[in-house]
Amino acid sequence: MGRLVEMVVESVRVHMLSSRHVVILKDAERDRYLPIWIGAWEASAIAMKLQGLDAERPITHDLFAATLEALGARIDRIVIGDLAEETYHARLILEVDGRTVELDARPSDCVALAVRTQTQILVAEEVLDRAALASDPDADDDADPPATAERQRGRANVDRDYRPDVPTESLGEAIVDERLGMFRDFINSLDKDQGSS
Repeated sequence: MGRLVEMVVESVRVHMLSSRHVVILKDAERDRYLPIWIGAWEASAIAMKLQGLDAERPITHDLFAATLEALGARIDRIVIGDLAEETYHARLILEVDGRTVELDARPSDCVALAVRTQTQILVAEEVLDRAALASDPDADDDADPPATAERQRGRANVDRDYRPDVPTESLGEAIVDERLGMFRDFINSLDKDQGSS
């Protein structure tokens, strides 16, 4: 695996008509985004923590994080390191008794754990080269400025404009140009729709 890039959770979005969910990861240093379609339960788990909410009883990700802590294991980082057959693959990297343990995991579960444990999210540069999107440099300059503070807190957002044509936790089967056009439109709407909730 080549160079790894640190990412932050930019937002979790929901398509109101279809109830499809997407988590948007943003490059911590550059203006590029990695959208990953995820399941409703994982989206709720991520959004809940980003909004500072706690479940009355521990949900699965809370339980897993608490179990790791009780056993003396620490999540060192998560790595989304591969994109194969239209599906992202992630690794949960643990430190246990001075040794490193790597577990295969879904990106959505990794992100849900990362937001609970303030764990670093890393994505392979090769994955970003294939799937990340930059915001359109030709976007309307008169648009409202980005809500940077809200993004840094990872505020969950609702978006009504993107098309949920992509299978869960994958890029979908559309050809590259069509997929990038769909996501470019979606990314361009990020700043305009920040007031939605």
